[in-house]
Amino acid sequence: MTADLIAVVLLLAVTAYACAGGTDYGAGFWDLTAGGTERGRRPRWLIDHAMAPVWEVNNVWLIFVLIVMWTGFPVLFQTVFSAMWLPLALAVVGMVLRGAGFAFRKPSRRLAGRRLYGAVFAVASLVTPFFLGAAVGGIASERVAPGTEASADVWTSPTSLVFGLVAVATTAFLGAVFLTGDARRFDAPDLVGYFRRRALCSLAVLTVLAVVTGFVTHEDAPYVWHGLTHGLGLLFVVVAGAAAVATMVMLLRPPGTWMRVTAIGVVASAVVAWGMAQRPYLLPTSLTVADAAGAPATLTWLAIVTLVALVLVVPAVVLLYWLDAHGELEELTDAELRRESGTTGDGAAPDH
Repeated sequence: MTADLIAVVLLLAVTAYACAGGTDYGAGFWDLTAGGTERGRRPRWLIDHAMAPVWEVNNVWLIFVLIVMWTGFPVLFQTVFSAMWLPLALAVVGMVLRGAGFAFRKPSRRLAGRRLYGAVFAVASLVTPFFLGAAVGGIASERVAPGTEASADVWTSPTSLVFGLVAVATTAFLGAVFLTGDARRFDAPDLVGYFRRRALCSLAVLTVLAVVTGFVTHEDAPYVWHGLTHGLGLLFVVVAGAAAVATMVMLLRPPGTWMRVTAIGVVASAVVAWGMAQRPYLLPTSLTVADAAGAPATLTWLAIVTLVALVLVVPAVVLLYWLDAHGELEELTDAELRRESGTTGDGAAPDH
């Protein structure tokens, strides 16, 4: 029972990272495709302002995923990171370069430096989700099992490739939807239409890739395909489809808060559908939840620590997202900084 509970926690943590981290990766995707310096100036301005307050905290979910895997399911952790160390290492390198590129491009004084750091940030935002998706595809296609040796065949199967493309399209979709709302929040009506069109296009691409994924998994990942077309897996697939239709309808109207909710619903439902499709396996047909679980005492303490984290960390993260969504974390403008520096400690203007 405890092992099943921790498995659910792991799935929910993966879902949270797919939604939160995916939005940031999507912003990087649109940064990459924004065009040259002049053409891409406005979209990149919005991306910088929208991402600045929250981009670091989204990695909290990834750290939590790794902790739960390592502590609760050590066999799973060892197997996955041994068999697919290369794509996962490339994803980690992408995360590091992406963060460095985003952090350094704005304060860089030279235009060449800003272009270099911007390019690193944008390309890494494309590479990282692809390799993470490819690793998930290797798991879904039953190519990873205890004792599997690292090789390209593990993560270059048709399922891995299509999962990698789905991951990129998903991040592009989430990023465009959230940036559409941010454009309205920052009073940039020209960018509302700009990102709305891209959200609709990325949703269309994601829909096509979802159909392709169905055909590919039918042949290459039969256990997962069966799970996606029966029981709880099918239920969440239907929920994801309904959320996609709702998001499309809302994108055709003035942007609102519910548009973001339905977009998250698409991604969250799809990830949960994948998790339900694999039951009772963590690695389909080779490693069940019960077989992968750590010692009972370890699982009990992990459940307690998870509860503490939910009480202490989740409210803080939710508050951060709420403050960001309501414009409470925007940077001071140059004019505001000059105005502040021109007053005394009690708020009165200095004598001249």
